[in-house]
Amino acid sequence: MTLCGLMTLGMTVLADSPLTTTEFNRPYSEEQAVIEAGKGTLTPYLISYLADESNPADVRMAVINRLGWNTEGTANDSIFLEYLKEARGYKDIHDLMDNGTAGELLTMAYLTAMADYFDVTLATEIAEKAVSKNPGSFTFNIICALIKAQTKLTEFDWCEVYNLTNRVRENSSLVQDMKPEAMAKIFEYMDQYQEYCLSPDDRKDKRRRR
Repeated sequence: MTLCGLMTLGMTVLADSPLTTTEFNRPYSEEQAVIEAGKGTLTPYLISYLADESNPADVRMAVINRLGWNTEGTANDSIFLEYLKEARGYKDIHDLMDNGTAGELLTMAYLTAMADYFDVTLATEIAEKAVSKNPGSFTFNIICALIKAQTKLTEFDWCEVYNLTNRVRENSSLVQDMKPEAMAKIFEYMDQYQEYCLSPDDRKDKRRRR
């Protein structure tokens, strides 16, 4: 494929990607916070909701998923960080990464990834720290996997895009703390990358059978 072709393909897949296409918030559409997030603005109510770790982690992630993204980026990660600095006393993002709770870190990671899905390097680092503090949660692991998959997508490692979330699905030791319908929404999209784990010949055969 030509360089121009690769660049065009890259722009296409970014418009249709793990962070932008997995709308797993839909099964939570009756939750008040998710309804509020549909306005696309991180309101004071939503900030408080996201910061309150007594609220279920999967619903908090659904709120961020519903808030969404745009190609010019958002400031939601900065807004949430400023709230945590004022309310919890963190000095900066590095202090949060060193001392934040698992829930604070996962929320920050996902907001950061959705704020700039073209570069999720920092979001990945924060998400990994979150998972290290709550390794048994499906929700924590799948959000981390989606963020990592975004990087693999831009690297054209599309088999690994599939493997990242599939490994979470196959980990039977994880606590299933996300609605099955939400999980299905994620895998409905992510499973499309499975064919890139096939050999070129097997891929051609699969396409011919469609």
